[in-house]
Amino acid sequence: MMILITGGSGSGKSAYAEQKICGLQQGTGRLYYIATMYPYGSETERKIERHRWMRGGKGFRTLEWYTGLSECIEKEFSGQEGAERLSESSILLECMSNLAANEVFSPEGAKEHAYEAICDGILHLKEQAADVCVVTNEIFSDGMVYDKETENYQRLLGRINAYLAEISDVCYEVVYGIPLRIK
Repeated sequence: MMILITGGSGSGKSAYAEQKICGLQQGTGRLYYIATMYPYGSETERKIERHRWMRGGKGFRTLEWYTGLSECIEKEFSGQEGAERLSESSILLECMSNLAANEVFSPEGAKEHAYEAICDGILHLKEQAADVCVVTNEIFSDGMVYDKETENYQRLLGRINAYLAEISDVCYEVVYGIPLRIK
């Protein structure tokens, strides 16, 4: 099963995503948390620490991976044993907006091939893992005018989010801590 969860900053989407993926975990399958926020300053370090605290004691194995989602999957789940482990696992990827920004703006990123790199990685996860939950951000409602580079990033994230909604089994938007099923 694939679940997409979106919402604004501070909406409660992370807590809801953890609840959903933990509820799907079955049998001996492992829980993986693919963390995509690059720690580039004290604010992001505090946010990362808060998320670590939130998922503490829930059984997640955290994979910190900022670009190259397909490479992460190949590295962590290579060989027959890795493929079997992945097929029984539940994976939470947080957050798509960070992964997209990393792919576009970091030196190691896919740059103009970010859409393909991200969508291929997600499709690979969906096809091979027992369950996948992807968290993304609603960044399109603020009415602000941004520079061209930021607008290009927003369009990219919009395309990715539309693709994720299309291939997901269910989609939720979390507003004020309340999950609203939209698919």
